[in-house]
Amino acid sequence: MGEGRMRGLATDLYQLTMAAGYLANGKTGEATFELFVRRLPPRRSWLLAAGLEQALEYLRDLSFDGHEIDYLRRVPMLARVGEPFFEYLRELRFTGEVWAVPEGTPVFAGEPILRVTGPLIEAQIAETYLLSTINFQTLIATKAARIVGAARGRSIVEFGARRCHGFGAALLAARAAFIGGCIGTSNVEAGYRYGLPVFGTAAHSFTQAFDEEAEAFRAFYELFGDQTTLLLDTYDTITAAHLATEFGSRLRGVRLDSGDLDRLSREVRSILDQAGMEKTTIMASGDLNEDRIEELIGGGAPIDIFGVGTELSTSRDEPALGGVYKLVEMTRNSQLVPKMKLSRDKATYPNRKQIWRRQGVDGHFAGDLIGLAEEAAAGAPLLERVMVGGKECRPAPTLPEIQDYAREQIERIPAGVRALADPTVYPVSYSEQLEAAQATLRRELERQH
Repeated sequence: MGEGRMRGLATDLYQLTMAAGYLANGKTGEATFELFVRRLPPRRSWLLAAGLEQALEYLRDLSFDGHEIDYLRRVPMLARVGEPFFEYLRELRFTGEVWAVPEGTPVFAGEPILRVTGPLIEAQIAETYLLSTINFQTLIATKAARIVGAARGRSIVEFGARRCHGFGAALLAARAAFIGGCIGTSNVEAGYRYGLPVFGTAAHSFTQAFDEEAEAFRAFYELFGDQTTLLLDTYDTITAAHLATEFGSRLRGVRLDSGDLDRLSREVRSILDQAGMEKTTIMASGDLNEDRIEELIGGGAPIDIFGVGTELSTSRDEPALGGVYKLVEMTRNSQLVPKMKLSRDKATYPNRKQIWRRQGVDGHFAGDLIGLAEEAAAGAPLLERVMVGGKECRPAPTLPEIQDYAREQIERIPAGVRALADPTVYPVSYSEQLEAAQATLRRELERQH
């Protein structure tokens, strides 16, 4: 399940002004666009692709109903486009094909994550939504994978709904975080929509609502039994830890949400162990990120599970991913015509492309080659055909299947590339044929312009 049906209005106005211009000038032939990230964000040496399921759902359902077309007739910018354009939109459906890397695939700068081929207007209108869902979910899946890696086998729960930029973003953040390796989310709606495990304890307000902290703990435990995790830091963490020993080994866990988590986790662990509660887990939360978690785990803090909110679900250090969607090819008079930009620092490569990934004898990825789609090259091709004629080619994998695939793929990234600080650069190159195609087209365009 996705965000609910997204129709043609889930786009920017300039997509529709271009569509009207294409129609008025007879430019309705086939075109190919590719979605990729020009440059990796700071401190990111790789990205984890996510958002494909929602992208395909959008393309499958792309349409305009009568109310939406009536609205567009009232948009001042479209006042002169004429009735044929609105009638065209009334019948519009996506009829093209899509190639994409599977969700959970590590990708690098310049590599097409998604390739859309179809009638120019259909492929153009889709740009805004495709960038929105692929950029955001890839950003959050990558952040989650970094945090999960820093935890070295300890569990991470996504806690960020209250800090996301709207609840729609919170839903997709929970989904993407699961792809990146989180064991679940606090977001109940995301749990329902996507089948994610949901986790929750209680807020400080629950403890404050009772006259005594011990009374609050007993009330919570009586209701939730062996599912109970008690929040310890409303007043004094160590005092609360001693109160928690009343429930013995039946108590599932305790949570620390503030203070010196290293010192407090050690003291709380000692208190619990002395009470025979060795299996009672310690959860930590409170403005955590991969750096802080790596520091805590590296220092030996006895924390079993981390709840990560703002830093994860907004990717606070790098809150936006600069993915782009560029025209690479058109059909004119039954001939394929390559397309590229010459803009300074934003030049693109023409033609449909494929990515081939090589691996070393140790099973780790050894380097990628970006080349023309029809080339034969060494390595495993990453882009797969996932939609034909506007219909998905096969059922979408389940989220647990995507998570398992992502985990296996991440483990095959060389350790130096995965490093949180000062990572090594993964080798990505362009094929000789692609470089030649770009050089030839560049010379032709420079003569013309």
